[in-house]
Amino acid sequence: MSTQPEDSVDDMSYEQARAELREIVAKLESGGQPLEESLLLWQRGEQLATVCQRWLDGARTRLEAAIATSDAPDD
Repeated sequence: MSTQPEDSVDDMSYEQARAELREIVAKLESGGQPLEESLLLWQRGEQLATVCQRWLDGARTRLEAAIATSDAPDD
């Protein structure tokens, strides 16, 4: 797992971002890291959370569009 904030998250799938985020949360919860490492983990976690939210927002938009299409009256 990479914990460098500069590592790109732009091409990650939802599943990849979520898996890495879970690892970071577990590591932060376990404690024992120096402050600087904890800060880097936190920054990376924020980036990953943003990626996950972007994927979820996109899925919600697509689902709402599909529902609207299926609810549209047939002409």
